[in-house]
Amino acid sequence: MRIPFDSFTLAAVVRDLQDFIGAKVQKISQPSDRTVVLEIYGGAGQAYLLLSSDPQFARVHFTTKKPNNPDRPPQFCTALRSRLSVSRIVGARQIGFDRILQIDFETPEGEHYLVAELMGKHSNLILLDGARKIVGASRWVGKHLSARPIQAGAKYVPPPFEPKPSLLTAIEGQALRGWEGASPFLLRLIEGLGPGGLAKIQDAVRTGRYHPILATGHGAYPVSVACLGLEEQAKPSIGIALEQHYDRAIPAAEADALKTSLRGQLQRVILAREAALSDLDQAISAGEGAGKWQIQGELVLAYGPGSAEGSHSLDAWDYAGNPVVIKLDPDLSYKENANRFFDKARRAKARLSTVKDQRERLGQDLLDLLAFVTDLENRERLGEVRAMVEEARARRWLHKRPAASTKKEDRPFEGHRIRELLGPGGVTVLYGENAESNDYLTLRVAKPNDIWLHVRGSISAHVVIQTGNQPDKVQKESLLFAAKIAVQNSPSKHSGYVPVDYTLKKYVRKPKGAPKGTALYTHEKTLNVDLDRQS
Repeated sequence: MRIPFDSFTLAAVVRDLQDFIGAKVQKISQPSDRTVVLEIYGGAGQAYLLLSSDPQFARVHFTTKKPNNPDRPPQFCTALRSRLSVSRIVGARQIGFDRILQIDFETPEGEHYLVAELMGKHSNLILLDGARKIVGASRWVGKHLSARPIQAGAKYVPPPFEPKPSLLTAIEGQALRGWEGASPFLLRLIEGLGPGGLAKIQDAVRTGRYHPILATGHGAYPVSVACLGLEEQAKPSIGIALEQHYDRAIPAAEADALKTSLRGQLQRVILAREAALSDLDQAISAGEGAGKWQIQGELVLAYGPGSAEGSHSLDAWDYAGNPVVIKLDPDLSYKENANRFFDKARRAKARLSTVKDQRERLGQDLLDLLAFVTDLENRERLGEVRAMVEEARARRWLHKRPAASTKKEDRPFEGHRIRELLGPGGVTVLYGENAESNDYLTLRVAKPNDIWLHVRGSISAHVVIQTGNQPDKVQKESLLFAAKIAVQNSPSKHSGYVPVDYTLKKYVRKPKGAPKGTALYTHEKTLNVDLDRQS
């Protein structure tokens, strides 16, 4: 029985979040494509809040583990850092009794909102500005994919739903299927609790008094599920219970998926090996008929003189006294016809030896494969399955890893490492991740009237605000946003006030023969940026 992350579980997490209202966001990480972690500090101390839109494991909960940061932060992480690096949590609420969480942040640029939609394959994490326009998302959704697209600059619209009565307003005896928050598991639990079961759930949500448990192998929940026959352990918080569950469930799911993939690939290899062995067996049968060619050659030598010259066939008797008809090449002499049969015999014998060796090696390989697949079924831990994948690859049972795509459409800005962000006021901000991409951005992408920014007297990313040929309409908050990106991508990111120069791209040039990323500029103005306190 699988225990889901449902509306009731989210309600318990939201209760824990209330202890961190007023907490400061200290660090933002994105350890995987669909998961972010906020390091926060407030009256309740330091904590790590994990939010995941993984289609299989969508969830929100506190975790005790410090997240790993990838070498290059994903685009969504960069957007979060740009907007929330200097912020405080001022609110956290569940939308209705649904699987939607909204966290409110106070920033120097005004309020921002992080919405977690925890709805299976439709799950998403969406960052909104004060006007509730979308400025970042863990998963962009185009108009061709959904009637509710998730696109930069669009007004956020909550998930479409038909109005449903909330489970929190239900009374004993009502049919609850289809009510808001009524997951099949929760309904089953209410039934298992017997009379008063619904009231117990409602009371837990209203009072915030939960008794979290971990049912190993099944999941975590805010209250006891012992009435469903599941063994459980009491935990001090829903966060700890969820963390311990997913610490096992996610690697187990990854291991199972990897096993399924590996098993399928190996089965195809087994079928190919069996087909090859069948072909080799046929070749061996043919090779073992080499003696036939040898005898025919000897018979041609014996009966050929005087009768085989210019003939299409030769009548003879084999060593058992049986009549045989041997086909001849009329253009060859009887000796040449005999030698032709002897050559066939020699080649067949030579191939036979080689084919038998191949058959032996391939037969052993097939036995090893079958034993390997049997061993695979007994492996449950992710590390063990990954090791078997590498072993299968080393034994050449698997294809080599596919090369990275070289299609032009798969490489933004023709393969150059240029990042794109949506800044305040809807402006597009671009920046390079290395000297080569800085060069390409400044010299090839930026337009003459785009605004170009760089940390004064230091190495930094080249940052470009696309102005649409209207630089005068770019607001100061957009300039500060872009300047902040330049500082964050420079050695000065841990300094105090950092001067950032900005000018129009038409006043930027690269000296002839200078290294990549080098730029000279004029007509500049300067902004002072502090990552801890915007100026």
